[in-house]
Formats: sequence, C-alpha cells, structure tokens
Amino acid sequence: MSTDFAVIGGDLRIVKLVEMLAKDGNRIKAYGLEEAEELKGINLNHVVLCEKMEQAMQDAKIVIAPIPLTSDGKEVRTPFSKHRIQIQDLLANSYQKTVMAGSIKQEIYAIAKKHEVEIIDLMESEELAILNAIATAEGAIEEAMKATSKTIQGSKVLILGFGRIGKVLAKKMQALSADVTVAVRKQEDKAWLEAYSYKSTDIHQLQENLSQYDMIINTVPHLLLTTENLQYVDKECLLMDLASKPGGMDQRAIEEMKLKFIWALALPGKVAPVTSAEYIKNTIYQKMMK
Repeated sequence: MSTDFAVIGGDLRIVKLVEMLAKDGNRIKAYGLEEAEELKGINLNHVVLCEKMEQAMQDAKIVIAPIPLTSDGKEVRTPFSKHRIQIQDLLANSYQKTVMAGSIKQEIYAIAKKHEVEIIDLMESEELAILNAIATAEGAIEEAMKATSKTIQGSKVLILGFGRIGKVLAKKMQALSADVTVAVRKQEDKAWLEAYSYKSTDIHQLQENLSQYDMIINTVPHLLLTTENLQYVDKECLLMDLASKPGGMDQRAIEEMKLKFIWALALPGKVAPVTSAEYIKNTIYQKMMK
C-alpha cells in the first residue's frame, strides 16, 4: 500500500531515501531538495519537487525532515537548497501530521504540541542509532586517513567518550592496530574497557596526558578540550570532533594555537548515504506499523 510523504530538506541520506521510497511505490512531494542532482529527471509519477513548502504538505500525513533536524536550533538543515526553512514554519505547516526527523531538541516538542503535530525522533530507535554509529565511525576513520601523514596502525589514538559511537570507533581503530585509549568517567565503563583490552583514562583528568597522542577524537557533546587542556596537545596531533554543536573542543583556542582540527558532522550522509538511507527507511516503516 502506497503512502503520501512530504520530505522537507535533508542531506544525501534523505535524497537517497526519497529514491527508495519512490521505488517502493510511495508518492513523495519534496521541498528544500531542488539542487540534488540525483532527483533531477526522476519519475515524476512518484516524486514531485515543489516550489513551496505548503504544496509539499498538501496530501501528506507523514513529513520526513533531516537527521539531524537542525544545526542551529532555528532552521531546518537544507544543504541541497537555497531556501531557509524555519523550524517554526515547518511545524506550523504540519498541523495534525506526523513529523519524523532525527536528534530533535526538547524545546521543539513544545512548539510541535502547540501546532498539534506528532513528532517522532528516529534516532531514538536503538537499532538506527547503532547503525548510524557504524557509519559515523567509518567516516571518522576515512577523514583521519586523509588528514594525517601517519598510518592508523601504530598511532596513539585517544577517544573521548564510550557511548555508541565511541564503542564502535574504538573497536574499528583497534582492528586497524591503533594504540587505543578511551577517556571515560564511569567505573562501569572502565571495567568494560579492561574487558575489551583498551587502555583507559579519566575524562576529567586529561591535561598532561594529552601530549602523547597522535589523534584525539571527541564523541561527547560537552566541552572537554578547553583552552587549559589544549595547551598540552602536540602540534602534530590531529583533533577531530564528532559531536554536534557546540561540540566538545574549544574551536577558537584551536585556531589560535594553530592545531590540526576537523569538525566532522553528519558523516553518515557523506560516507554511506545509501546504507544510511536504507536504515532510515526501515525505521520509518517500523514506526508506521505501530
């Protein structure tokens, strides 16, 4: 049975998702994707690129928005559009509809309630979050390989945090023969690190310890690498932040110290858009069945 979807904004994952949904026989009206080359010339019986958001919303009961929904807390992410879409406008046009997106901040739920909009955060699906972590970890390794003149093998790598992404990243780095240390705060996490044969350090007592690493990768959305900590980082060390805004590293201090830095956001959409879109599609179908 086909479904009418409105798709508003999004990165390459969402573009690939549109193609997959259309292939399944669904009807999609999209807004905020007009610059996506993959959608130009697509079968117009299933996909219509709309000039106004209101047109995209007309027949849809389900609205698909980006993962993450926003970068600044105000506007919908639209890398394939010149249109600037306010979250307020998205929700106002979604009256009595269901909006499915990702990494939705708590304050957005209050706005949605005001407009009688049901919001489903796809990233609250544990399966999707884990699969997303795999793509993020692989993307981080790819970015690291491009940005450093050293091999991963033998490099001293510090990973800040041992959540989903930290766990997957540590495992993949270890598989590439990196010398892996993970910074955590919980005794439970330290026990798991010992079980996995990773080195561990206290995330709140970094400082001088930072000088030994070739690569430091943050997965925690809280400021950890402050100006005070950054002064101990070796000039040749690669710093990478995987956390969403505001991130976990003091970027102003990094720039002033002229350290090597990559803020690698939304990696699944860059390195594995097809696989990620398949995961998202399956999660959407599961949510629709409930």
